[in-house]
Amino acid sequence: MLSQLYINNIAVISEATIDLKPGLNVFTGETGAGKTILINAINAVLGERASKDSIRTGESKAVISALFEDISSEAAAALEQAGYPAEDGSVLITRELDISGKSTCKIDGRPATTGILKNISGHLINVHGQHDNQQLLSAQKHLSFIDSFGGLEQEVAQYKEVYQKYVSVKEKLENITTDEAQKAHRIDLLEYQINEIEAAQLVQGEEEQLKARRKMVKNSLNITQALGTCMALFEGEMEGGGLQEMFGSLVENISQAASYMEEAQPIAQRIEEISYEMEGFERDIRGLLEDFDCDPSELDAIERRLDTIYTLKKKYGSDIQEILNYRDNAWEELRSIENSDQQIKELEKQEQKLFSLAREKALHLSERRKQASQQFVFAVGEELAFLDMPSVQLSVMAKEKPLSADGMDDLELMIVTNVGEQAKSLAKIASGGELSRIMLSIKNVLADKDEIQTMIFDEVDTGVSGRAAQKIGKKLAQVAQNRQVICVTHLAQVASFGNNHLYISKESRNNRTYTTIVPLTREQRIRELARISAGENITPIALSHGEEMLKEAGN
Repeated sequence: MLSQLYINNIAVISEATIDLKPGLNVFTGETGAGKTILINAINAVLGERASKDSIRTGESKAVISALFEDISSEAAAALEQAGYPAEDGSVLITRELDISGKSTCKIDGRPATTGILKNISGHLINVHGQHDNQQLLSAQKHLSFIDSFGGLEQEVAQYKEVYQKYVSVKEKLENITTDEAQKAHRIDLLEYQINEIEAAQLVQGEEEQLKARRKMVKNSLNITQALGTCMALFEGEMEGGGLQEMFGSLVENISQAASYMEEAQPIAQRIEEISYEMEGFERDIRGLLEDFDCDPSELDAIERRLDTIYTLKKKYGSDIQEILNYRDNAWEELRSIENSDQQIKELEKQEQKLFSLAREKALHLSERRKQASQQFVFAVGEELAFLDMPSVQLSVMAKEKPLSADGMDDLELMIVTNVGEQAKSLAKIASGGELSRIMLSIKNVLADKDEIQTMIFDEVDTGVSGRAAQKIGKKLAQVAQNRQVICVTHLAQVASFGNNHLYISKESRNNRTYTTIVPLTREQRIRELARISAGENITPIALSHGEEMLKEAGN
């Protein structure tokens, strides 16, 4: 359950630590005090979208944290799978918003993403707000109610797996069985591309070698002159004698000095070793010069070859390897098209087999949905009768549709509000108060199908009053016997059933608005119920009525 909620710098809430208890927790307060902000803060910490505009004016960041204790095995498994094991059965989720628009999420102090928060929070808490009532107006959502109530999620997943395979094969078949003219055009194009690439006889690394050769040919004169000068220096064709002659004289003289001077011996030895290297240098340079054969006319052939490679690169890839890969893929596609008749036969068999299997599973799923629909309507009907709507009857209108991602069932919840009338669409005749109670009834029957320990209702009593409001309070109290319920309400009849009553108020100090959230004692609850019922002018009769409501609610 959600045991503590901490809010810092969210709208009019400067800082608040809210301790929540098992059972029914109710929030009441004056208009604009921050009841909606409270729900938005909970949604934010659970991974929903949070805007920087929600940060309190003048502050640079906001923080929201939620501590869950005694979490269910299902929630613990989801945390474990996400990499956040809840070793002590509790988990702390934190969301920090920055004025720059960035937000950070943490689970037990470790970084997380909003996607992870959403997945995990789905096992921790169920938030029902006013926008959820609009789900009743969407026929597409009705199917998920039936699947959830009937526990059909695994069967739906098995059907979807087969259906997706069927769609994949169907798409492949459609791609192969294209118009014959298009097929012929594609064959011509592929053959042209393959022939063009193969005619070039490309070799890996060829482009780099050609560029290096082009550089050498362009500078052949410079190379010949430089190597010739080197040989002239060695052979003494220039003034001052050759390097070999001078180095030989150097070796002779330093060796003579070393024969008389011990300190010169290491130098003489090193110079003698270098003299051998000089002989090697001369041979190597002579070999380069003798072997150098570069015809300037070769440059034209190199440029033409590079131009061919460049043209192919513009069409088929950024380098030779990509061009060759393109050719291989073209060959594969060409063979596929040429062998398409056989492939078509094989795919047609697969398509027929998968369609039959998908339809078989869809028919089974449809039958299970019919059974679940009857039980669902009955269960919701009992809830509605308790909520003072005995004449309201729900039914499920089922139509068969072509196979789709969710099966072959087109389901819509229908409603009869008065005896003797025909069933009509919820969207056409249900009032706001009726939608609230119908949605509460659906939430209650679906709640028994999961392990979520905390349910939040935001003004579920909208559009109702009197006896109906009292029944909603009783129903919430019943639900709270097996799980934690948090309810934001504006009706005293509902608030009176709370096990933990928290009051939200606001005040102005130094030209700023501050919101406080405090738990109420029994005496304070009586006064708050009187205020909700009678307004700010609280009379003894109103106080007496508030006390009576608490007694009737068992508080």
